[in-house]
Amino acid sequence: MELTGKRIVVTGGAGLVGSHAAGALADDNDVLVADDLSKGSREAVPDGVEFRRRDMCDPDDVADVITPDVDIVFHFAAYTDTNYGQPRQLFEENGAMTYNVLERMAAVGVDRFAFTSSSTVYGEAPMPTPEDYAPLEPISVYGASKLADEGLISTYAHTHGITSWVYRFANIVGPRQRGTVVPDFIQKLRADPETLTILGDGRQEKSYLHVEDCVDAMTHVIEHAPSRPLNVFNLGTRTTTSVTAIADLVSDELGVDPAYEYTGGDRGWTGDVPRMRLSIEKLAALGWEPTRASDEAVRTATAELAAELSGDEA
Repeated sequence: MELTGKRIVVTGGAGLVGSHAAGALADDNDVLVADDLSKGSREAVPDGVEFRRRDMCDPDDVADVITPDVDIVFHFAAYTDTNYGQPRQLFEENGAMTYNVLERMAAVGVDRFAFTSSSTVYGEAPMPTPEDYAPLEPISVYGASKLADEGLISTYAHTHGITSWVYRFANIVGPRQRGTVVPDFIQKLRADPETLTILGDGRQEKSYLHVEDCVDAMTHVIEHAPSRPLNVFNLGTRTTTSVTAIADLVSDELGVDPAYEYTGGDRGWTGDVPRMRLSIEKLAALGWEPTRASDEAVRTATAELAAELSGDEA
């Protein structure tokens, strides 16, 4: 599918990846962002992109933005915190949002759907993990919610003719990000440059992908992958970065040298996958590679977020 001259709806388009996707897609398409702003920021929506404050848990709000003239829906709206304090709400509302969107698409004949899933659907799997790894055994409610969504998407792809692209993300970093390890370390070190508390033992290691590479990979897949009812792709890098290495990169970027204090254990919280690296061979076969390795993605994001957060604090 060529992403030019299309009418595109981006749900969750005021969040990290959604806002960057909306900006990139708006260069050659007519883009509408729908977001309830429960987590995202209105200021993150790119200039010139139509915005409507809508809740994808509300079928009437979904019907307002998904109309017969839409060519493709990019569905980013979701609770994305693997350590969210209300797991039942996360599971039920993530499922409700996806079901509402797919149900409305089928009702009005919109037949292209792009979805942000997660590496957490794999659980604690051997690395690098390919898309056809089984069994899928998530260890967090967030991962379970994404796997449930994938099952629903498969149903609509195969029985309702909605061609779907499912992206299993590594950890995404970049501007406009809040509440994750890089901005968290920046804020903690600015408050106290002498010490930094790190969850777990610091040896947890995961693949970090810069948000610009993430959006570029998503669009590349849609435009270049052979069209099947359901298309599943890992998005990540070939390298990993440990939590202690992130602390080192952030400290270096801020010019501080703190003492590290670890909470202990091999993971940061219940449901945390200590080690993750996705196979991206399927993506590479389409001619796409990330422009930054994991460490470089973290360092770039740190510089961008440090400048951004300075503005917030001014």
